[in-house]
Amino acid sequence: MTLESLPGSSGYLDLHPERRMSYFGNPYILGLTVVAGIGGLLFGYDTGVISGALLYIKDDFEVVNHSSFLQETIVSMALVGAMIGAASGGWINDAYGRKKATLLADVVFTAGAIVMAVAPDPYILIMGRFLVGLGVGTASVTAPVYIAEASPSEIRGGLVSTNVLMITGGQFLSYLVNLAFTQVQGTWRWMLGVSAVPAVIQFALMLCLPESPRWLFMKNDEAQAITVLSKIYDLARLEDEIDHLSASLEEERQKKNTVKYMDVFKSKEMRLAFLAGAGLQALQQFTGINTVMYYSPTIVQMAGFTSNQLALLLSLIVAAMNAAGTVLGIYLIDHVGRKKLALSSLSGVIISLLILSGAFFAQSSGSSSGLFGWAAVLGLALYIAFFSPGMGPVPWTVNSEIYPEQYRGMCGGMSATVNWVSNLIVAQTFLSVAEAAGTASTFLILAGIAVLAVVFVIMFVPETQGLTFVEVEQIWKERAWGSSYNIESLLEQENQS
Repeated sequence: MTLESLPGSSGYLDLHPERRMSYFGNPYILGLTVVAGIGGLLFGYDTGVISGALLYIKDDFEVVNHSSFLQETIVSMALVGAMIGAASGGWINDAYGRKKATLLADVVFTAGAIVMAVAPDPYILIMGRFLVGLGVGTASVTAPVYIAEASPSEIRGGLVSTNVLMITGGQFLSYLVNLAFTQVQGTWRWMLGVSAVPAVIQFALMLCLPESPRWLFMKNDEAQAITVLSKIYDLARLEDEIDHLSASLEEERQKKNTVKYMDVFKSKEMRLAFLAGAGLQALQQFTGINTVMYYSPTIVQMAGFTSNQLALLLSLIVAAMNAAGTVLGIYLIDHVGRKKLALSSLSGVIISLLILSGAFFAQSSGSSSGLFGWAAVLGLALYIAFFSPGMGPVPWTVNSEIYPEQYRGMCGGMSATVNWVSNLIVAQTFLSVAEAAGTASTFLILAGIAVLAVVFVIMFVPETQGLTFVEVEQIWKERAWGSSYNIESLLEQENQS
């Protein structure tokens, strides 16, 4: 069998472009993607809503208003929960399946939303933020893997990126909700409490969806797996997928029945894969995206726009650009490729951060011109315009497809944990660093990190566009042991036979 005839290969994509459109038109695939992606919506809503709610929490609790540390803790305690949720989520996914992991995340998230809404003081609020984080962390591991494993490889990148669209859509929705409740009694309580609604909706809809077919195969429930696959593929392609899936999973079972965390670091090819995946997740955060999303109203106020409502309105525009850019990314990621998209995105991010830094440097020099305030808002908008189509979806997409089946849940959880740890570090330190070094210097530091990210992507991240999971696994083997690995393996198998 040639590469061109292999389902899901890049050659296969070129020969059968019409199948890509037919898969996008499959209501079962789209429905599964959207329902699973509500986990991304929860992630995005929580990211965005706290940025607006914090303005009113400071008004209600004087102790919060006078403490940057408490403000950072209210924001970042959800990230502490998310770190734990992501770390345990990989194990939950592998042991109990993608579906049960999603249902558990919904229950925990809903409980956290209720606690936040009724919190009598900042410390109970922080507890609610922790519970919400547990749910978000588990969902952040589960949704991309669930979508990827139920997606035809021709459109896998686009569908996994749909989860990122749900994240940015959740952020946009959160700003709309923030604006809607600015004149309502108990503003921030409504803003935070209403996040339970999508979690309840996802829980109800998820009960009607099947488990991931690859996970079912891994657990020897082949009949149920074939039933799920038959709703995704036509008969001719179905047989190929079943044969391909059976062969690859049997090979993985023979390699190792149980996988432990340390096994990731014992295998050279797994170390390379995890370095690429976890590195992308860390750099996504250290280039400042959630600084922009968590603190965009605060940044707008730093730029001289003191009204809470005006700050939220301008931040709503930023969130809208984030969602629109992600839609563009869904198209580009399966046409341009993951690596090129990440590099072009980072190039724009560097320029945008330099504009932001320059605007705040000019403002700190004592200029009273409102032009620099608008330059800062322009820098924020450009940052989102460049980041959202590339470095937004690429890390999640790459991490959903670069690990072998027996490592996928575990490594996905570990790399998501890296994302949340990095997110926590940035969120917990941004305001303090900005106060100590100045906002302009802070954005300049982020620009320097973005330059390092460009070097990292060039050196360590392979292109996975249109490849099957087996073909991606082969990339790591060749990188670890040289390009002759595949030929030597075939010769060894021939000698054994």
